[in-house]
Amino acid sequence: MYTVRPLSARELLGGAAERLGGLMADTVDGGASIGFLAPLDRAAAAGWWRALAPDVEAGRLLVWVAETDGEDRIAGTVQLRPAATDNGRHRADVAKLMVHRADRGRGLAGRLLAALESAAGERGLRTLVLDTETDSPAERMYAAAGWTRVGTVPDFATDPAGVPRGTTIFFKALPDGSARDEG
Repeated sequence: MYTVRPLSARELLGGAAERLGGLMADTVDGGASIGFLAPLDRAAAAGWWRALAPDVEAGRLLVWVAETDGEDRIAGTVQLRPAATDNGRHRADVAKLMVHRADRGRGLAGRLLAALESAAGERGLRTLVLDTETDSPAERMYAAAGWTRVGTVPDFATDPAGVPRGTTIFFKALPDGSARDEG
């Protein structure tokens, strides 16, 4: 069983960065294209996570984790970065959706996305955008989760082995919170 919850900056600096570093290393070493090359050093990955703490503290970045009940391990994570511009306050970027290889195939990515989408809607965000490696399992998962494919960019980034791959851009329109019935 898993618990999906937001992560605070304090938790990130208090040890969660090391656990997230392990998750990130597993994800990259397993072939997922999330911006790093394999093999990914766990300590370097933990440092990357710790460097996010100021943005989490300031609310410029929201992070959710999925923890395995009864274990001191993070099974998955996802990030939401609201736009900082005045004309973009209704939108946010989704990034770094990861599920440990041992936990895949159990609907955890969908649960993380659902938690993110719910929180985004509560914050008045209406447009979410993300990119993922073209022809990857993640691309199929986003499409199945109701995200709309915008298009692809060839050779946008390299996979963890350093091979250039295309990326697919997706968006999801959330219901406008101002139109909700209050009574």
